[in-house]
Order: sequence, then structure tokens, then C-alpha cells
Amino acid sequence: MRLSRALALALLLATLPLWPAAAQFGGMPGLPGSPGMSPTPGAGMPGGAFAPQQPPPACQQLLAAREEVGKHGQALQTAGQKKAPPEELCKLFKAFLAAENKMINRLQENSATCGVPPEVIKQVKDGHSKASDVGKKVCDAAAQGPRPAAPSLSDALGATPTVPDPSTKKGQSTFDTLTGSPLNTR
Repeated sequence: MRLSRALALALLLATLPLWPAAAQFGGMPGLPGSPGMSPTPGAGMPGGAFAPQQPPPACQQLLAAREEVGKHGQALQTAGQKKAPPEELCKLFKAFLAAENKMINRLQENSATCGVPPEVIKQVKDGHSKASDVGKKVCDAAAQGPRPAAPSLSDALGATPTVPDPSTKKGQSTFDTLTGSPLNTR
């Protein structure tokens, strides 16, 4: 139970810092919707032709890295909802953290080119740190293996549970209402 709560918290903390970064990409130089880009085709361009500019390759790689992190985050969330075993969650966390680390490196390298503010990089790093902590706990739980089941009440009392044998027929009693009236005397 604690593992699923920790997984849900980790996913929340890992994906929240990405939303400001996602909003930031709409204002990247060269992307539609950026300042200076005309909303209507042909407006302000010679000849009326609309030729949308593509973002620089570094920014395209950054967008691809962000999509990769989202894909791994979605896989983690799905596995958490299905109550996957810790071994599977550990593998998914490792893949998620590797993709997130790759994205952080690209954010740092291309922040000036793609217009990513330092606050976004800090938020993503903080989220990565928290997700790393949860991932470490999940992988530690996976390394411990399955936990033994707790003893039942009958084990604790030293008694064995018995089930009555329906093949043996007992005499009728006052409380035996299945075969007749308890007030009936034979």
C-alpha cells in the first residue's frame, strides 16, 4: 500500500515541473505562436506565401526528449495503477530517470538557444531529485524480494481451522430449523 502511494506521489512530483517547460516551448523562437510570427498565412510576407519556420534542431531534440520523458512517465503511471510488482516498477523508474536526466542535460546545453528560463531548469532538477529518491526506495523494495505473508489468527493461536463435514448427519436439535419447526417434538 505504501509503495503505490509513493509511486503516485513520485509521478506527480516528476511530471509537475514539466508543465511550465511545456508552456515555455510555445514561445520559442521560430515556433508558431511566438512573438513576431503572423497568425494568418501570408500576412506580412512578400508574395503572400506562408512558410513556417522550424525550430532549431537543438530545440527539436529537446522537444523529443520531453516526449520521451512523458512516455516513460505514462508507463510508470499505468504500472502503478495495475499494482505492478516492485521489480517491474524498478525497471520503469530506471528508464524514466534516464530519460529525465537526458532531458535535463539538453535543457542545460540549449537553454539559451531554445529560450528556457533558469527557473524551469531548477524545477525540473528538483522534480528529478524527488523522483530519484522514490525510485531508489522502489528498487530497494524490489531487491528485498517478496515479503512473507503475515500469520493468520489460527496460526497465532496454534489452532487449525476445521470445517464441519456435511456427510455426517446429526440428530435434530431445537435450533435446527432447516428440517422442520423447532417447536415440533418427535
